[in-house]
Amino acid sequence: MIKNICLLLLIAFIACSPKVETEVDRWETRAAQVEIIRDDFGVPHIYGETDADAVFGLLYAQCEDDFRRVERNYVWATGRLAELEGEEAIFSDLRANLYMTEEEAKAAYETAPDWLKELCVAFADGINYYLHTHPEVEAQVITHYEPWMHLFFFEGSIGGDIEQIPLNGIREFYGKEISVPVLEAVAEWKSPEALEEPAGSNGIAVAGELTESGNAMLLINPHTSFYFRPEVHVVSNEGLNAYGAVTWGQLFVYQGFNEKTGWIHTSTRVDFIDEFVEEVFQKEDGSLVYQYGDEERPVEVKQATIKYKTAEGIKEKTFDFYRTHHGPITHEMDGKWVATKINWDPVQALIQSFTRTKLNNFAEFKDMMNIRTNSSNNTVFADAEGNIGYFHGNFIPKRNPEFDFSEPVDGSNPATDWQGLHTVDESIVILNPETGWIQNCNSTPYTAAGEYSPKRENYPIYMAPDQENFRGIHAVKVLKEAKNLTLDSFIELAHDPYLPAFEALIPELVAAYEKVGSKNKEAIQKLKAWDFRTSKESVAMSLAHFYGMNYARNVGSLNRFIDDPSISGEFSKPSDNQVVEAFDQTIEEMNADFGSWNTPWGEINRFQRLSGAIDLKFDDDKPYIPVGMASGTWGALAAYGARSTEDTKRLYGYRGNSFVAVVEFGEKVKAKSILAGGQSGDPNSPHFTDQAQRYADANWKDVAYYQEDVEARAKERYKPGKRK
Repeated sequence: MIKNICLLLLIAFIACSPKVETEVDRWETRAAQVEIIRDDFGVPHIYGETDADAVFGLLYAQCEDDFRRVERNYVWATGRLAELEGEEAIFSDLRANLYMTEEEAKAAYETAPDWLKELCVAFADGINYYLHTHPEVEAQVITHYEPWMHLFFFEGSIGGDIEQIPLNGIREFYGKEISVPVLEAVAEWKSPEALEEPAGSNGIAVAGELTESGNAMLLINPHTSFYFRPEVHVVSNEGLNAYGAVTWGQLFVYQGFNEKTGWIHTSTRVDFIDEFVEEVFQKEDGSLVYQYGDEERPVEVKQATIKYKTAEGIKEKTFDFYRTHHGPITHEMDGKWVATKINWDPVQALIQSFTRTKLNNFAEFKDMMNIRTNSSNNTVFADAEGNIGYFHGNFIPKRNPEFDFSEPVDGSNPATDWQGLHTVDESIVILNPETGWIQNCNSTPYTAAGEYSPKRENYPIYMAPDQENFRGIHAVKVLKEAKNLTLDSFIELAHDPYLPAFEALIPELVAAYEKVGSKNKEAIQKLKAWDFRTSKESVAMSLAHFYGMNYARNVGSLNRFIDDPSISGEFSKPSDNQVVEAFDQTIEEMNADFGSWNTPWGEINRFQRLSGAIDLKFDDDKPYIPVGMASGTWGALAAYGARSTEDTKRLYGYRGNSFVAVVEFGEKVKAKSILAGGQSGDPNSPHFTDQAQRYADANWKDVAYYQEDVEARAKERYKPGKRK
């Protein structure tokens, strides 16, 4: 009897006790407050009650589309790449630790405002719930994601600030005894004739005076490696309604728009990284100090243990590493230690990145820019009030003008320290220029708005060392002629086939031929009759591309054709014989590689996606789509970086136009977009290459932004974990 009474009391106690929420309970509570609608192109439209719910669904959807890319970004960012790729990645992992250890990331997370912590929890939960509901997907390194991990990956650019710090210097300083090559990036074979495709983006904003509707419009045209960002739409009942491209694994739309504002980032050349040569010495007690004015300051010494994969299993290597108040020691120069200082404020950077997606007009956008953590980018902007704007850089250190910061400076002299940051008002900003347009193509801001551009003499050199390029020249040319733009004609402008580099290069070749002659008269005549416009049918485009490659490799710099005082160096004009010899060599190579120089561009320049692998492989004998676009090197706005590989002769696209959109702001926002390939990284998905032919044809799809449009095009709707 007593045992029965005790049992009943225990049952009653358990029934009345509050239930302890497990992690799975939390995930399922979030999932119940999220709906994902996939449209006819597989684009996920994520709806959540709160911003955190929407972020949870956003990360879950990203994992559905390409978990391996989400995973690799965090394996790299958190300093665990060597566990996946072996010894070659050790110094990439050490570099991550130089700027922030796991312990420091956790401490930084604790300083974040509660709303950002909640978003970071939702970020981790979204990935973890995907893995929980997809047991067939095996995580390669990180088996459980934590909220603080996002603080390692706060910058959405391709190649963030930290990647500008060379790994060879880190290896030579910290690992002289380790004789393994350094993994500078994902291994990619480069054909010997290739020029690396220019990284960066195009951004163009046009005012209502140049559009048919009278509304401002924006071209969002990132040039990244293909499949670097998917297309997403994320909505909450807390005011979030952002559409655009998200870097795999991040909680904010990086390039995109909401109903009232739009933004496109272009890579900047603003000087925001400096090297400080330190006077370091060891005291009698063995401690390390460095000279700073009249002071001897202690060198901070920390440890990092890097795990790495070998044939025998996971091994470890522990490094002592060093910091001064300038930053971590990254290399030596003339026997002295050098600290490299960069922007590193992950909490504020995440605040800026998420805040940017929820703003209403230029005034609010400018206030957000004063957070000043977006170091590697310029920003082109448009809004529903009709404003168009431009910010050249964002994180810009103030420096003593007595020193040349383009070179390493004396860290022992306090006068070389950064003196805070320039405010947005002190930096280069353009708002509503009389031209009615703004462009930036990773080019100088001093031509961004034609004759109404900022003046070079009004700013320090380090604020805008950017040079003019052929894409910038092209953008100015087409914008000067723009009028009555619609979304469709804006797309035509963005795909204008003119290539200004060849308008400079080909007449010089023709003139040289007419003086010294050539055995390749027929090919010269093709180029002489050419209008410098690319197309997949054009043989002249094929000739020009390979001649341009040979010219840049063997004859001279293309910069000599660009009128820009910031381009340094003297460029001598090559002889007529040099020019013709380069062309004759081009013909020989094309005959050997393609059977004949008389080969249309689209038979050489191809789109092909054979697998979902991050390391792209191509095959000349497999199906492909002919592409008429051309390299940004020649000034193509719709840039298509293509190259051969060690296994191919034909050229295959690998970077350039990836996610691209045109947006019109008015009473309601309207947009069209396109992705290279498709939304999914799964070759078995119907959305693996369903946009590829549209991409090649410049036939962009309508964006479904408002819920009624999303509903009309819905092909799937489900809650995370419940997809059929």
